[in-house]
Amino acid sequence: MNNQAGPLWELEEAAWERGYASVCGCDEAGAGPLAGPVYAGAVILPEGAELPGLNDSKRLTAKQRDALYDLILEKARAWAVASVGPEEIDRIDILNARIKAMQAAIDQISPAPDYALIDGNRDKGKRFAIVTPHETVIKGDSRSVSIAAASVLAKVSRDRHMEELAAKYPQYRFERHKGYGTKLHYAMLDRYGPSPVHRRSFLKKWEAGRNG
Repeated sequence: MNNQAGPLWELEEAAWERGYASVCGCDEAGAGPLAGPVYAGAVILPEGAELPGLNDSKRLTAKQRDALYDLILEKARAWAVASVGPEEIDRIDILNARIKAMQAAIDQISPAPDYALIDGNRDKGKRFAIVTPHETVIKGDSRSVSIAAASVLAKVSRDRHMEELAAKYPQYRFERHKGYGTKLHYAMLDRYGPSPVHRRSFLKKWEAGRNG
């Protein structure tokens, strides 16, 4: 093991020392928006992979994330991205959708990882659960390089998808707010009403206010 690794490798090293040879990080993006899917990324990195700037992912610009995205794909041993769409989010709720997307991303990695580091403190809902051997990690994208890498893949993949939806539904300006509940987004909802890619379960308060 590389004992000189920084803190971002500590959780991976601990898992390796427990005998897990293939450890993936997993994170999701887009739990909070009013529109679009939730995305999840899963990444297995080779020990000691250098990804400059990744440990500061929350402060990255879109341009920096795009550059890191390409670097992660170049250096990863394996990676995958999965998503759950707005209609299914409405049907199963956002917690279950997040869990389903994360497990789906993990399941796409071949060969399958021995162990997963999962961002957050939830690993199951009423209908879906993480079934790969794992641990949850609060603020994982600042503590684990694998989770941070997965976070970038999920975020960039989702943002690119929202830009595609912006071309299909230009009136909502998805390229600006990526589906989040900004003042602009609510103004567009007031003007045009919901689109087919809006999460109706997230709009109940807005609809009540509009109808009230």
